[in-house]
Amino acid sequence: MSHQVLARKWRPRNFSQLVGQEHVVRALSNALAQGRLHHAYLFTGTRGVGKTTLARILAKCLNCTHADHPSAEPCGVCPACTEIDGGRFIDLIEIDAASNTGIDNMRDVIENAQYAPTAGRYKVYIIDEVHMLSKSAFNAMLKTLEEPPGHVIFILATTDPQKVPVTVLSRCLQFNLKQMPPGHISGHLKNVLEAENIPFESSALSLLARAAAGSMRDALSLTDQAIAYCSGEVKEAETRAMLGVIDQAYLLPVLEALAVQDGPRLMAEAAELAARGFSFDAALQDLAGLLHQIALAQSVPEAVAEDTPERDRLFELARQLDPESVQLHYQIATLGRRDLEWAPDEYAGFSMTLLRMLAFTPGDAPEGSRMSAPVSTAAKVTAPARSAAAALAASSPPVRAAVTPHVATGSCAVAANEPIVPAQTESVASATPAQVIASKPAIDATGVSNDWRPLAESLPGLTRQLAMQCEQIERNDAVLHLHLPESQKALLASVGDKMRAALTEKLGSSIKIEIELVTDTRQSPAAERLREQAARQTEAERDIHNDAFVQTLVRECDASLSNIRPRIASAG
Repeated sequence: MSHQVLARKWRPRNFSQLVGQEHVVRALSNALAQGRLHHAYLFTGTRGVGKTTLARILAKCLNCTHADHPSAEPCGVCPACTEIDGGRFIDLIEIDAASNTGIDNMRDVIENAQYAPTAGRYKVYIIDEVHMLSKSAFNAMLKTLEEPPGHVIFILATTDPQKVPVTVLSRCLQFNLKQMPPGHISGHLKNVLEAENIPFESSALSLLARAAAGSMRDALSLTDQAIAYCSGEVKEAETRAMLGVIDQAYLLPVLEALAVQDGPRLMAEAAELAARGFSFDAALQDLAGLLHQIALAQSVPEAVAEDTPERDRLFELARQLDPESVQLHYQIATLGRRDLEWAPDEYAGFSMTLLRMLAFTPGDAPEGSRMSAPVSTAAKVTAPARSAAAALAASSPPVRAAVTPHVATGSCAVAANEPIVPAQTESVASATPAQVIASKPAIDATGVSNDWRPLAESLPGLTRQLAMQCEQIERNDAVLHLHLPESQKALLASVGDKMRAALTEKLGSSIKIEIELVTDTRQSPAAERLREQAARQTEAERDIHNDAFVQTLVRECDASLSNIRPRIASAG
């Protein structure tokens, strides 16, 4: 067979060709230069990172006849180097521990190790997947591993060092080989394909690098597959189809829908992904990757690479989404991927993850997106007789307030799954703090409210957050003058221009928008909202404490109240 696969053809022949393991190369090179050789080495790491390759290069360094002593730069042309590359060197013994696990195999190694090398300086034993040896085999090699003959070097390799006995680990010089970063892999693939004169697209190499998951051997094998799939080339579209991965551009509309809290559009995008037959596990993985890039764009913009796909759209999303939402969406995406196998089907799991992101957005949800919820009061009940509480409930008409037992001890325990219906009282939700909540504002001729708060609440994303902190000082056909606390200076620098553009679009291009930094604002929509929330909380607490049933429950059952929350009024 004349063709040789890329993973074998481009296997490194010396330290300078080894990619991504500079920390190991440096230590071994210095040790060889100083003549400080160890009798046993242990190379650990995941598949395809270069453990066996590194062991063979070290064997060449020890036995190269070009120099009078071991060197970190083997010549590659002497009989020892060429025979090691071809797997024919008599003093290099490679043992597969997965198929030679017993003590008899280890005894043969120990007996042969006593004899001097035939052709080289050192007799080198490479034991691959050493963790597969049996306990008796490990015990048999301990003495020889600790004090081998001067002409013997042991090189052990494993993907699972936890299974290697500590007695063996303590006798070896251990090096942990790292997984290859995608940038290192794609750069190496570029060099290989250029040397092979195979046309390629850089974006396709990035896909292959990510799919390799840190393994250079896997990356070269996938590249061989891509060359065959793409008829002698490596193109992005065909490579994406071969790997079954999603173009991240398809996921950006999902995040754009989340940014504006558009539920119907979000589900439409999910249905579009399902129609394309994409893997939802891969979709959640890539969605988390996009959120990571957005978080970088928000916190450390210079960390986002210039060649990142859809870079401009990522930065636009970074302006639309607040950092808390990005962090929460990332966590929901990773947990949703973990729980995907437990979902009724993959589409249900994926769409439920998106709905969870929609439901648990930090901060204030858009108008109309919240559901009505009752006043909730947690009662710590410490007295006896469930029947007494039940009798109290039976004798009292219902009211729209729930008292939920929080902790129940003693003899008047009220079951958490049995709701207590207190005496009739005025609904907290129906009460409106008139002294705080203003009436609906008037609408001017342009169709825009004269009041600043509705206008601020109509803006999207971070621009709304900035506008809610502003206090309207003057507003007419020519100028909109706003005050902003100095504490929001950073937010103004980030999205101030975007807020001005959004306001200009709503109010008309003829209006001039002036924003002045001041020490504090007391009439901003954010300050008004805080006062409203405080008023509703005070009213809810007053109504609960004045309720006859609650008073009876506190008096008769020694209950205590905690976690009183006002009802969130439904939209409209």
